[in-house]
Amino acid sequence: MSEGAPWDRRDFLGAATLLALCIGVPVATVRLSKLDEDDEPSERVRGMMADVAELVIPRTDTPGARDVGTGDFVILALAHGLSGTKAPVASGAITPALSSFMRRDGSLRYLPWLERTLDQAANGDFFRRTPAEREDILAKIDAAAMAPGAPWSPWVAIKGLVLTGYYTSQTGASQELRYELVPGRFDPDLPLRPSDRAWSSDWTAVEFG
Repeated sequence: MSEGAPWDRRDFLGAATLLALCIGVPVATVRLSKLDEDDEPSERVRGMMADVAELVIPRTDTPGARDVGTGDFVILALAHGLSGTKAPVASGAITPALSSFMRRDGSLRYLPWLERTLDQAANGDFFRRTPAEREDILAKIDAAAMAPGAPWSPWVAIKGLVLTGYYTSQTGASQELRYELVPGRFDPDLPLRPSDRAWSSDWTAVEFG
């Protein structure tokens, strides 16, 4: 999704449907017309989130995260507090770099944090960097956040939502992964080939993070 793309209701509905499945509520309870002002993204932020999702899960022989609208899913998931993202951040995790993104209730504004972090890492405008440079920037942010003993980073929650959104989509579950309706057929001993994909119906085979 390119910067400046309209906030299309059909795309929004698709992401809302996926979010409803994840949090176990009817689609109608997910707001479809307008998010709260504090949660509604600018077109730049929406394009940024689509770009980031695609960097995490790029298109290969199967569709990437941009193709299935994972960026919009993350925006809605954050607006609805999926994975505890509307809960207050532990006081010990709040650094000077995070303090300007805190809400009055102690929760964090994840999308503005991500936009600022990417632009700072790009020494200006993240979108002005080449695709290879964007990938390198995000890889460094990811490595710092996931390093053993690293302080808490909002990126961990954002990346988790990208993975959740993609691998619970029809594409992620049935094309990127393999799917067989449980219980299916029982085969006690099967050869595993290097080209075999994990099963989306076996969540123990899917590692998030």
